[in-house]
Amino acid sequence: MENRLDRALVLRKEGKLKESNEIFRELANEFPENAMVNYQCAWSCDVLGEEAAAVPYYEKAIQLGLPEEELQGALLGLGSTYRTLGEYEKSKDVLSKGVTLYPGNRALQVFYSMTLYNLKEHQRAMELLLKCLVETTSDEDILHYKRAITFYSDKLDQTWK
Repeated sequence: MENRLDRALVLRKEGKLKESNEIFRELANEFPENAMVNYQCAWSCDVLGEEAAAVPYYEKAIQLGLPEEELQGALLGLGSTYRTLGEYEKSKDVLSKGVTLYPGNRALQVFYSMTLYNLKEHQRAMELLLKCLVETTSDEDILHYKRAITFYSDKLDQTWK
């Protein structure tokens, strides 16, 4: 199994996505209780634009248990996939779990904010994005206004007269 898994990963890295996906799907059929195989298969479906096919593999990988780094990727992948399928509440649940488990993972926060936007939770979505921006940017113009952006991030609808 390891040789085929490595081969599929190399093929994906080389941009041979369909060929890689075929191997991942074969492995997932042969080793359905292997969390890493399910995760890689989900990812493989996702990069091909086969979001609906990716969902059960992501769900199974998470349920079986993944190492921390892969779990972060699987939560992001599943949450994002649910969002693209219009399943916003499921997306929110998964990404919220990811943000809670991994508060330092900015990518999870950004994808979570996209879902919040889709759920019309614009205030919270913007607050997350603005905080991510000021905490990660190296742009001097933005950093010059870091205090103000942070202050206003959760007060976007407030006015002062």
